[in-house]
Amino acid sequence: MAAIMTESGARSTPPVPPGAPLQPTTRFLPTWGWVTLTVFLLLACVVAPALALGVPQSSSLHLSQYWVGLAGKILCYGIVALAMDLVWGYAGILSLGQGLFFALGGYAMGMYLNRAMTAASGNLPDFMQFMQWTQFPWYWAGTEHFAYAMFLALFVPGLLAFIFGFFAFRSRIKGVYFSIITQALTYAAMLLFFRNETGFGGNNGLTNFNVLLGFPVGTAGMRVALLVATSVALAGCFVLARWLVLSKFGRVLTAIRDAESRVMFCGYNPLWFKLGCWTIAAMMCGLAGALYAPQVGIINPGEMSTSNSIEIAIWTAIGGRGTLVGPVVGAVLVNVAKSWLTQAYPEFWLYFLGGLFIAVTLFLPDGVAGLVRKFRRGPT
Repeated sequence: MAAIMTESGARSTPPVPPGAPLQPTTRFLPTWGWVTLTVFLLLACVVAPALALGVPQSSSLHLSQYWVGLAGKILCYGIVALAMDLVWGYAGILSLGQGLFFALGGYAMGMYLNRAMTAASGNLPDFMQFMQWTQFPWYWAGTEHFAYAMFLALFVPGLLAFIFGFFAFRSRIKGVYFSIITQALTYAAMLLFFRNETGFGGNNGLTNFNVLLGFPVGTAGMRVALLVATSVALAGCFVLARWLVLSKFGRVLTAIRDAESRVMFCGYNPLWFKLGCWTIAAMMCGLAGALYAPQVGIINPGEMSTSNSIEIAIWTAIGGRGTLVGPVVGAVLVNVAKSWLTQAYPEFWLYFLGGLFIAVTLFLPDGVAGLVRKFRRGPT
């Protein structure tokens, strides 16, 4: 079993001489991961607030609210990419439904923000007035409390992932079949949320987020605070993921990814390891969605579209799955390019994304992280 649990870096690990003690070899986190994380935190928690709040708007160094909001949104995507890396890079589970868990977290926070708006203005949300409802549905109970909304943002995606994953993994569904059923689940949820009678805003979703914890959402100070909170959440998720993959739990996960049948013969039940990883990743996506909603100002069923979940997999592949920091970098690079290209050349964005994914698959199978690793090693 020891040999199985140390095969995650087999392509880059020289063979062990017969009789030599086995040493754990991992490709979990290169040292540049800590450097990257530190740079992200410094930029988001020190540089961005200083440029946005301390520099006058007339200065060329001033960071506008647009860029602060964009940075916060992209860091939310980084959390989702990190969660995707846990299930795909370490457990070998290619999910095409992470967008569902992300959207559920966003809806939980959107419910709280709508309740806060109603408390401030005395008016129900527009979609409820359109439906001629006079009060919030019963399942909105308690969402006027921020702590409860955050609990829902973590609990609902985690519970759904646990129930779905239990039956899927117990039935030993994996590979392309698991990808298809996660995509089907996400699409079914999107169709459900599109219906007005479900009480989540239908096509338009939840919007008009004006108040958060008693403070206006649109101010520069609140946007910077949300950016800092997102950065801290990303760092916390990163540390949690690193602890998981370097523990015995993580070593068994990689063993399951590489040789699940051999792990079963050694007495381990893959169900609970895969289910635990799958549930934790869903909760991380829910947290990202909860941070995303107030920064963007809207959450709608479009976030559950299958194309969004496919994009998440592309970020992870481009960054380098199985490296933790790679997918975060991939999410940042792709979404920065998307922000620019969709404005400058909107008709070419999808071609660029597809071409980039094909190029990375053919020439950089380990993504950006693998390229950095090669430069660190030097010429061979």
